[in-house]
Amino acid sequence: MSGKTDTSANSAATLVHNRQDCGDNVPDLDEHTLESAGIRVTALRLMIWQRMRHCFQGVFSLADLETALPTVDRSTLFRTLSLFSNAHLLHSIDDGSGSQKYCVCHLDDTRRCQGHVHLTCRICHRTFCLTDTAIPAVPLPVDFEVEETEYLVKGLCPDCSVNN
Repeated sequence: MSGKTDTSANSAATLVHNRQDCGDNVPDLDEHTLESAGIRVTALRLMIWQRMRHCFQGVFSLADLETALPTVDRSTLFRTLSLFSNAHLLHSIDDGSGSQKYCVCHLDDTRRCQGHVHLTCRICHRTFCLTDTAIPAVPLPVDFEVEETEYLVKGLCPDCSVNN
């Protein structure tokens, strides 16, 4: 299966297929995921969720989503990204590029997004999810409580590391 990489938004978004059907879509499961997050399911929201969930591998941007869904206007995509992010289906990544990036959450039993490290390559400026690398625990002073943690590493991706 060959992937199409869109680096126009300086993200590491890999579109698995450039067609409507991207792999193992399970409409009932996708619909249940949205409902469980408290989101009213509409045909458009379901289509956008399925595209994000099944067609991208890792980090993607609004521009990547616009490319993948050219018939959906930018404001609808942005509002849907915000809705899904507020419902903890996505987490946003500020990689310092000025373009917000997103990644589909891997939820634990408490519906909290399992945090992982992200790496932004200082040469190609793509951002990668390092899903197998957990965010290290940070000890906080008494009476402080962690609600969300972002962990961004800047360095070289495998492609740039080999070519540098």
